[in-house]
Amino acid sequence: MKRSRKPTTVGEMLKEEFLLPLGLTQRQFADHIDVEVKTINRIVNNKTSLNPIMALKLSSSLGTSPEFWMNLQSANDLWELQNSEITLPKKISA
Repeated sequence: MKRSRKPTTVGEMLKEEFLLPLGLTQRQFADHIDVEVKTINRIVNNKTSLNPIMALKLSSSLGTSPEFWMNLQSANDLWELQNSEITLPKKISA
């Protein structure tokens, strides 16, 4: 079943629900989780996908679960594919 609205991205969630309310810059957060600031910037600007290691770092530092972050990523990945020009096979029938 296709969703009409694009799901919230990892970057949107990180920025709007965590960094801004906590008053953290991308640099401060990157330093806290021991990654390069460009890594956080690419996530916030939706230029890179989240991997399981980063999901663990985000969850540990922000009090969430890694599944929360991976589910956001998965929902966006699926939405992008379902709204692309990809050709899918038809359902097999008996």
